[in-house]
Amino acid sequence: MARRSEDWNVGLAKDLRDPAFAREFLLAAIDEGVDLQLALGKVIRAMGVKEFAVRVRMASPNVLRAINPRHNPTQDTLNRLLKPFRLRLSLAPLPGKTRPNAA
Repeated sequence: MARRSEDWNVGLAKDLRDPAFAREFLLAAIDEGVDLQLALGKVIRAMGVKEFAVRVRMASPNVLRAINPRHNPTQDTLNRLLKPFRLRLSLAPLPGKTRPNAA
């Protein structure tokens, strides 16, 4: 009999193959403070690195390097990996008081 955590991970991996579910997973992970590279890596590995690399027109080693937390991918690279999920990196103001300009 498989352990519960293994069953849960298998079920999650199946769900992450659906782009709509993967999109919501990524958004929720970022809201929870999970590192983008870790969350994106989980989704890409669930979809299959080679298949995903073909989809984003990148070499598989480059995709793996981009999702490795030891590497620092460019914004363009991350946007390229996020595009299949209809996501992109952007800046947003934090709620709260704004500071006056120091200029």
